[in-house]
Order: sequence, then structure tokens, then C-alpha cells
Amino acid sequence: MSIEEQTYSISEIREEIMQLPEHFDQEPSTVTVTSHGKPVMAILPWEQYKALIEASEYEALIETIEIMSDDELMAAFRQGIQELAEGKGELWDDAKKDLGL
Repeated sequence: MSIEEQTYSISEIREEIMQLPEHFDQEPSTVTVTSHGKPVMAILPWEQYKALIEASEYEALIETIEIMSDDELMAAFRQGIQELAEGKGELWDDAKKDLGL
């Protein structure tokens, strides 16, 4: 598998890990590692990692990652987006009135 694809199985990453720093110098993008075809981890260049942890939005980023990792919550979110696209739902002001807020 070539580095351009940037997705490796665990067995493939063993062969490529020593070359990643050089490739990150050329193309600093995240590499996905899979196990049995499912993504299980990401390897990213140090500068990207450093920027993430130093960002003032770090806590919000962590919270977003946690939310996006919750399959049930994301399914409900996608359903809500779909319903909005179909014109379903109600306006926030109307919902507040219904709830007595």
C-alpha cells in the first residue's frame, strides 16, 4: 500500500512506521490504521498534534470527538438533519412555547 492512500492495516503499518517521519516532511497529513478493515487509530505529524493540544478550543475538540464517537448520538443527529431537510420539525420559538420556556 502506498503512503498516498494514507490508510494501513496494523500489519502494513509495521512495515511503514519507520518511513512515516520522512513522508510527513513531504506531506503532513494524518495516517489511518485499521484492524479487520475498521479504523482503530490515527497517526498524525507532531506539528498537527501540537497545534491541537495548544489550541484554545482543545476542550471543545475533545468533546466533539467524543460526540462523534457515540454511534447512537450521531444516528440521532443525522436523523434530525434529515428531518430538517425534509421540512419536518418546528421552530425553536414554537418549541419553547410548547415547553413553557
